[in-house]
Amino acid sequence: MAAHELGAAAYAIRAVQAAAPDAEREAAGCEECRWQRDQLPAQIRGLVLDDQRLRNELCWHVFDC
Repeated sequence: MAAHELGAAAYAIRAVQAAAPDAEREAAGCEECRWQRDQLPAQIRGLVLDDQRLRNELCWHVFDC
């Protein structure tokens, strides 16, 4: 399952982007990304951020925030 945990996060960011007006999509996606990161427990934060960097290209670059 570890290989799939970013998928849900990436899809949530894309859903927020899709729901936002065109001019606000990028900002809305970044806001959602930052919110998700703020929810991470300190114990796993570094691991998740490393994984986001490594697999950002596969996840439509939604973790560029």
